[in-house]
Parts: sequence; C-alpha cells; structure tokens
Amino acid sequence: MQRSARGNGKNTTSPLLTPHSARLRQRGVGLIGAMLLGTLALLPTAGAAPGAEPQYGGILKVALDGDPQCVDPQQPGNNTALNIGRQVTDSLTDQDPRTGAIVPWLATRWTVEDDSRRFTFVLREGATFADGTPVDADAVKANFEGIVKLGARSTLASTYLAGLDGIDTPDAHTVVLRFKQANAQFLQATSTMSMGLLAKTTLAKSPDERCQGQIIGSGPFVLQSFVHNQSVKLTRRADYAWGSSLAGHSGKAYLDGIEFRVIPESGVRTGSLVSRQIDVNTSVLPQDEKVLQAQQIPILARSNPGLVYSLYPQESLPIGGDIAVRRALVKGINRPELESILSQYQRAATSLLAKTTPLYVDHAEELAYDPKGAAKLLEDAGWHTGPDGIRVKNGQRLTIPLEYWQSVTYLELIQQQLRAIGIDLQLKKSVIGQVNAKRDSGQLPIQFYNLTRADPDILRTVFLASGRNVNFRQPAPVDDVLAHSAATLDTEVRRKLVDQAVTLLLRDGHAIPLVELATVGATGKNVHGLHYEASSRLQFFDTWIAK
Repeated sequence: MQRSARGNGKNTTSPLLTPHSARLRQRGVGLIGAMLLGTLALLPTAGAAPGAEPQYGGILKVALDGDPQCVDPQQPGNNTALNIGRQVTDSLTDQDPRTGAIVPWLATRWTVEDDSRRFTFVLREGATFADGTPVDADAVKANFEGIVKLGARSTLASTYLAGLDGIDTPDAHTVVLRFKQANAQFLQATSTMSMGLLAKTTLAKSPDERCQGQIIGSGPFVLQSFVHNQSVKLTRRADYAWGSSLAGHSGKAYLDGIEFRVIPESGVRTGSLVSRQIDVNTSVLPQDEKVLQAQQIPILARSNPGLVYSLYPQESLPIGGDIAVRRALVKGINRPELESILSQYQRAATSLLAKTTPLYVDHAEELAYDPKGAAKLLEDAGWHTGPDGIRVKNGQRLTIPLEYWQSVTYLELIQQQLRAIGIDLQLKKSVIGQVNAKRDSGQLPIQFYNLTRADPDILRTVFLASGRNVNFRQPAPVDDVLAHSAATLDTEVRRKLVDQAVTLLLRDGHAIPLVELATVGATGKNVHGLHYEASSRLQFFDTWIAK
C-alpha cells in the first residue's frame, strides 16, 4: 500500500504549496487531515486593521512566565522553551491548525508506502542552517539518528522514531525512513518542533551544551543569548527564504529580533503589557483577563490538543499502586465546579484527550462526579475514615503529596473536593527544575501536567509500559491497544482503538483528567500577525510591529 502527500492512495507527489494554494488544497494534503472530527478550534491571530501593510523592523519584547530550562527543541522542553525553539528551527512538514492537514515546509512532497513503514521525503533546494551548511538529506539523516541516540533525553521525538529500521539518502534531496512496524503517527510527528532540524555542528555538542543555548537551526531567527531566569534573545536571519507553505509571506521575518523576558509574576506581566514595557504576554491568568479586556488589549487563546491537565499516580509506590485509590480519585473530583475559577477560555476535561485532538471521543460520563461511589471504593479497600476525616489503612493516612510548578488556580479546590472523601492531597508549589528532577528519578508520588500534540498517539508516547511509562506500572492489556492504535492506517479502526485505550486508562485510574488547557496570551495593540500553530505554540514569523 502506498499513500502520497495528497493522501489519495496513488503514487503521486505533492508540489510545494503557496499560502493561497495551501488553503485551497489543505483538505487533500496529508494523512492527518482525513482523521479529523469537526472539533478543531479556529486559529486566533493578532490582526491589523483592514488594508494595513506589514512593516519590517523592531525588537518584539515577549514575557515568559518561567525559565525555559532547555532551549533545544529535540530534548524535553516546557512551553516557554518550545515557543523559543519553534522560531529557531524548521521542520520537514507543517500542520494546519484549522484542519490538522499536513502540508509542505522543508519537504516539498512525500510518499507513504508499505502500510506506513516507509516514508520518502523530497527536500526543497536552497535551505541552509544559520552556519551556512545545507539542509540536505545527509543533515536530516544525522538529525533523526541523533534523536535516537539521545534516547530518554529526547522524551517526545525519540518515541516518534521508535522502531526505526534505517534511513537511506539516495540523493542530496531525498530521505527515506524505514520502520520495522507500521507507524501511522510519523507523518504528523515530522511537523512538530520536537523534530525540528539542527545543524551538524549543533548535533556534535553535548546535550547539556545544546540545552544551554548552543543550537543552530534553519529557522527565521538565530539564538543570540540565553541567560537563565532572565532572558533569551533572537535575531533575524537576513537570508531566510523557505518558510512553511502556511506562512502569510515569503522571504525573511518582519521583526529584527525577539527578546524573551522571564517575568514569573502574572500581575507584573499584565502591568508591563498595559504600560507597553512589553509587547506580548505569553501566559495570561484568569484573574488578569478582565483587566486586559477593560483596557481593550487583544487576547489570543486556543485550546491545546493532546493530553489535558491530569494527575498521574506513581504506581510502583504503595498508594499509587492501590487501584481503589486511583479509581476513587477519578470519581471524587467535581470537574464542572472547577469552571467557576477557570479562564473563560478553558473547560473541564471530558476525556483524557482535549477536544481539539484528532479522533477525540467524549468520556464525560466516565468522569462524572460520584463522591458516594468514591467513598465506597475506599471503604471496600480498607480505607476507613479517621478522626480528622482523612482515611486510614493499617495505620497509614491516605496522604498524597503533589509537587508542581505550573501557575494554576484550581488545585486548591480539587484539594477541598478530595478531602471531602477522605483523601489528603498535600500541595507544594516548587520550581520546574526541581519538579523535573524528582520526576525523572521516580520520586514524585503523583505527577501533574498536560502535554500538547495534535495527534492521539500522545497516549502511546506517555503511557506505553515499554516506553515513557508515566505511571511506572507493569505491562497491561492497554499496551497492546496503544501499540495497535499506532500501527493501523484505517481511520475508523484507529478511532476505536484510541477510544478503547482512553477507556482502559480511565477505568484503572492511570490518569485522572482535570482541565482542558487553553493557551491564553495577550498582545499590545501595535502587534500584528502573531498566531498559534497546530500545537498551540506561538509562531512569530508573520508578526510585525506597527510604528
């Protein structure tokens, strides 16, 4: 079986699309486009007045809510880091945020053969990395082989390449990837910044050196400096001329550069935007939305596809290993009540996957609030109410420590809800580096995070026992379902497998979904053309500042 870039099953290829023709033909480009329900959110853009002409020049000042930690997009990265990495690196393909269709970028066309075991990409000519070396087949091969060598340090991209059998480069502009088993998710993976391409000089650096800013990509901006907990500065590439087929213009970026400033305090970010000390606030908290609206500050918001904000128990530890406790956590949270303190752009979770994720199926019934059912599960498992209301079993209190770094407002309410059924959720706000270090060493009894990807294969990436295995659990029947969902090319079969996997993960409490995240930002009135790409990260290539 062979599928082309148009996804029509014929041995044809897709030419490089202009922005206009991409919009006309996007429904026919790429495997992912055929998988979507009509649930993808519209893409908000910071727009100019009708007839306004984009202007070149200016340094855009952008506020981040935390330290990027590691700016190498091929390694684990938080949203702040990925917002930076996207500007420095290009990918083989791009994904339309409105339809989910996969469209050309550094690859002008591609074919998918042998039941998605063989992917052939034809590269555009003339693209270079910032050090002047070509973006050719050999560079692509070196990048993907380098990701495999990074192993666990490449938390996402290495899973996208799982089962890689080999890479061939028949000529300078053709790359062929062969997989040992069907890999239906791989085409979409090539659009992610986790598989953004880096120069060979960067690949020769140590992972730590790359994290700290020694990265050279082929993107429209070059990383000039990175100072932890202070700033990241990017400068424009004057010779850039190979933007995505979704880009609104050709040639170099409009901005002279971007200065990212780390401003952890939400009130300071809001005040700085209103007073025009910054141009963009990448993280607007719910309590600041009305302030910005009163000042008529433009707000950008988009629901993030992928895993919603959830709790993930560590099942190799006693409490996380108790299935009754995990199931009680699923039932003991009143998700609709959380919406009273959420952003107006966020919603209570209705599944483990966000509604904007391809193949999403509603699981709200399985997430219904049932405190009596939760209490019965705990009672039957031997967890009896103690004198202070917290349940006890064999002298052990039902206490779950949760250490987190995110700026969220609803964990305290969840803490109250769980206390009502006898669970003591102990909250500790920390810094991202400390939380990640404990996570990687398996010291966190329960994890809290979301993970963005516009493909349901994010489930396999996170939960597969032989992969990332977020729960530190033993193999189970859900692993076979996850593996099969990544192998089939049949959209309806894959939808059923994804639905079955979510059902099993929720049933056994491997994940406790909470809130469907929306990325909410705001811009100055003089900022135009800023928008979210398919993974709800910011794309600055078309952004310009009105003088």
